[in-house]
Amino acid sequence: MTKENRNSADFKSTQGKDYSKYFDFTDAKVISEQEGKTTYRIKGRNVQINSQPDYREGKRRGKEEIEVLYHFEIPPEMEDFGQGKTYHITTYGCQMNEHDTETMKGMLEQLGYRAVEDRRDADLILLNTCAIRENAEDKVFGELGHLKSLKLEKPGLLLGICGCMSQEEGVVNRIMNRYGFVDMIFGTHNIHRLPELIKEAVFSRELVIEVWSKEGDIIENLPKKREGLRAWVNIMYGCDKFCTYCIVPFTRGKERSRRPEDVIAEVRELARQGFKEVTLLGQNVNAYGKDFTDINYTFGDLMDDMRGIDIPRIRFMTSHPRDFDDKLIHVLGKGGNLVEHIHLPVQSGSTAVLKRMSRKYTREAYLELVRKIKAGVPDAVLTTDIIVGFPGETEEQFEETLSLVREVGYDMAYTFIYSPREGTPAAAMEDNVPAEVKSARLQRLNDLIKEQSRLGNERMLGKLVEVLVEGESKNNINVLAGRTRDSKLVHFEGPPSLVGTMVQVRITGTKTWYIKGDYLAEAAAVL
Repeated sequence: MTKENRNSADFKSTQGKDYSKYFDFTDAKVISEQEGKTTYRIKGRNVQINSQPDYREGKRRGKEEIEVLYHFEIPPEMEDFGQGKTYHITTYGCQMNEHDTETMKGMLEQLGYRAVEDRRDADLILLNTCAIRENAEDKVFGELGHLKSLKLEKPGLLLGICGCMSQEEGVVNRIMNRYGFVDMIFGTHNIHRLPELIKEAVFSRELVIEVWSKEGDIIENLPKKREGLRAWVNIMYGCDKFCTYCIVPFTRGKERSRRPEDVIAEVRELARQGFKEVTLLGQNVNAYGKDFTDINYTFGDLMDDMRGIDIPRIRFMTSHPRDFDDKLIHVLGKGGNLVEHIHLPVQSGSTAVLKRMSRKYTREAYLELVRKIKAGVPDAVLTTDIIVGFPGETEEQFEETLSLVREVGYDMAYTFIYSPREGTPAAAMEDNVPAEVKSARLQRLNDLIKEQSRLGNERMLGKLVEVLVEGESKNNINVLAGRTRDSKLVHFEGPPSLVGTMVQVRITGTKTWYIKGDYLAEAAAVL
């Protein structure tokens, strides 16, 4: 695949889009053009543009060959660049963003940087952003406002914006117009370029923008800094579903799967390092392997191979119901280290709303899938995502969502009020559900979810459960906290030496969002 590297004196892309009009920099002056990069003088500051976001390019799903590259190296001239310097990364959004942050931390520490908790002590600050909801973007712009004063105090501070927001044309426009103190903007497809971007920003003293709208290759062997007992492992990137409300297919690109041998090798290494739980990540893990042309190997095959790895727990996030097939259900039903918790986003219980969302399944098909999962996976626990107030949602259609929630019996749900995202088809729909109606529906939905969570927890009373002890409770240092196989939070009293082990706990009490129990010291801990 050929990487993007567009530039011209009039900001035009190869498709003829006039970026001078889009960015509205009428006083932009070309300073230099070399090595595929163009430097402009804009509003008193030099801006080096290597490539800029383009929704139209981001939407294209061509047949370009995706290469798998195994030889990532820190540039020799950058190996000690961060010695004596510090960094701080703030991460917004999903597990995929958290995992991207682990990769950036790994690269920065190979450069010699050291992490600090307080960003006021940092020489380099990165905001790894989320674009899935408007309020996530508002938080980032709010943080930028706070960072302006810090930048004035420390002119040598290097400030970068990365992640999904950087893939949006409007966001880059806003940052260039209003936040001229930012030093770097880079996207989700070129995180591996971080060392080079730092070098360019420092030595050029210019705002460096490099956002690939197309995906690029799969880069293996990137350094990662993982902490704790649980690890995330990307098995694939991107999404081809194009739900009408979702920006992810634009910001993360088309679906492309890592080779199974690379995923298996990474999980085996994590087992060797002593990690107790691995979560396999993808925007739609059920689509894993569908892009392979040389082998017939699906997500069900990968999960079956995970069963043979000596690691106590394997999870996955997140599933699209349309691609959740019978083979996967059969494999999950084998149990072992494959946990019973399945996150299965439904988004709405109304077929009519699902059609407007372009979810490509019906209410009836979703409920049939749930029936198959509960029949094939003993003790399956389901959680979900739900959006209320989607354009055109009637009271009757919202009631269909409530009835589906009751019928499925979710133990937990992430619930959201719909907000339009620039560049998505839904943004062109009439947002005709009043704000007060959306809020009232969300409250009713949350009340129902709370009730179901409480009832689900009460069914645990008296049961003996396996708990992965993660640390002390946030509210009481004498109480330990951990999670069951089905991801329920458990509080119990026990010695600090249990942190990092698997223990047996008898459930003695329940709350809405967690359960309490007694540690059984006589039961053998699973180390």
